[in-house]
Amino acid sequence: MDAVILAAGLGTRLRPHTLTTPKPLLPVQGRPILDWTFGALPDQVDRVIVVTHYLAEKVEAYLHEQEHFKEWVAVPQGDPQGTGDAFRKCRAHVRSDRVMVINGDDLFGAADLARLAECQAGVIVTEVQEPKKFGIAFLKPDGTLEKLLEKPDLPAPQLANTGAYIFPRAVFDIEITRSPRGEYEITDYVTKLAARIPFQVVRSTFWFPIGTEDAWNAAQTMDLSVVRAARQH
Repeated sequence: MDAVILAAGLGTRLRPHTLTTPKPLLPVQGRPILDWTFGALPDQVDRVIVVTHYLAEKVEAYLHEQEHFKEWVAVPQGDPQGTGDAFRKCRAHVRSDRVMVINGDDLFGAADLARLAECQAGVIVTEVQEPKKFGIAFLKPDGTLEKLLEKPDLPAPQLANTGAYIFPRAVFDIEITRSPRGEYEITDYVTKLAARIPFQVVRSTFWFPIGTEDAWNAAQTMDLSVVRAARQH
C-alpha cells in the first residue's frame, strides 16, 4: 500500500529553526520527525509518496539517505494551495487500491496507524479539551464519521482530527472546491467520502503534534516507544 506524507509546509511557528531546516526534518531525540513517521508506518505500507515544497531539496536528500523504504517518490506541490491540493497532486503516483495519508510533522502511535491500515476508509481522532483549536469529528449513530468541522465553538471534550487518514483510491474522483480561506482542504475529501461510504473512526492512543517550540522541546524527553521503528535501519 502507498502512503502519502504531506511535508510541504513552511513551519512558520517554529522559526527561526525552520529557516534552514524544513519542519519534517527537525530532530526529535536525534532523528528527524519524518524518520519517526516512516518508522511508525504499518507493514502494509511498502512505498511512500512525499509531497514537498519548502526546502524541498533537503527533504529529497533525506529520502535518498533513509533506509525505511526502497520505493519512494517526491512530488513537488508547486504553488501551495492547501492540503487537498497537495494530496490530489499525488493522483498519478498512487498505485495501490487504498492510500494512507499522514501529516509529516507530527508523531503518531504505530499501533494506531496499524489499526487505520485495516480500514477501507478511516481517520484517527483524539479527545481534546479545546475544540476551537482543531478540526472536530462528528459521528453518526453507528459510530462512523458524519463530517469534519473546523474549529467549532463547542463544549469540551470533543474528538479532534489528527491528520491521519486512509482512503480508497476512488477518492481522487471526488471534486473539491476552495474553502472560505481560499485553499483546497483534505478534510473536504473526508467529509464528502463519508457521505458515500462508511468512514471508520480510529481512537488514538498516542498523537503528539509538534506545532510550537515548546512542543518540540517536550518531545525530546518523551517516551516514544509507542512510535516504534517498524523498519530498523
